[in-house]
Amino acid sequence: MNGYEALIATLALTMGTSWASGINLYAVMLVLGIGGATDNIHLPAELIVLENPLVIGAAVLMYVIQFFVDKVPGLDSAWDTLHTFVRIPAGAMLAAGMVGDVSPALEIAAGILGGGTAATSHATKTGTRLMINTSPEPVTNWSASISEDVLVIGGLWTALNHPALFLVLFIIFIGLAIWLLPKLWYLIKEVLLKIGRFFGIAKHNVIETSHAAVPGTETNKPGK
Repeated sequence: MNGYEALIATLALTMGTSWASGINLYAVMLVLGIGGATDNIHLPAELIVLENPLVIGAAVLMYVIQFFVDKVPGLDSAWDTLHTFVRIPAGAMLAAGMVGDVSPALEIAAGILGGGTAATSHATKTGTRLMINTSPEPVTNWSASISEDVLVIGGLWTALNHPALFLVLFIIFIGLAIWLLPKLWYLIKEVLLKIGRFFGIAKHNVIETSHAAVPGTETNKPGK
C-alpha cells in the first residue's frame, strides 16, 4: 500500500508541476523552491537546485515581471507567445526531475508526458487570453491573471496533499482541453483574420480565395 501511495503521489506531483508550468512557470519554481528550502516539500536530488537562493531570487524577479505584464491586454499575449519556448521545455525538465533517480527510459517517458502536458495547458492559457484580448476593457485580463495564479498554487497544493483528487481533476482538465482547443483555435483564426482585414493584410488573399472557390468568377483574358 505504501508503494502504491508513493506512486500516486509521484505521478500527481509530476503531472502537477508540468501542468502548472504551462500556465505560470515562475510560480511553480517559487512553490517548489521555497517549499523545499523550508522542508515543507521533499524534492528529488535532481531538483534540489530549485532551493538555491539565487534560483529563488531569479524566480521572484521573473514572477514580479510577469505579474504586471500578464495584466496588460496585448502584451500578455506577446509574453505568452515568447514563453512557448520556455514553459514547455521547463515542464518536461521538471517532470523528468520529479521522478527522481530512476532508469533513463522512465525519465525520458516522464519528460515526454511533462512536455505534452505543459504544451496543453500553455496552449489553453494562450488561446484563452488571446480571445479575452478582443475585449477592450482590462478587467477581464486582471481577473484571468489572478485566477491563473490561484489555480496554479491551488493545483500544486492539491497535488501535494491530495494526489488522488488531483489526478481525477487532471484527467477532467485533459478531457476539457481536448474538447476546447479545436474550437478555441478556430475562434482565434477568425480573430486574426479580422485583424488582418482591418489592416489590409488579409484582404488580397481573401479575395483570391473567394474567386477560386466560386466557379465562373474567373476574369476572362482578352483573346489574342
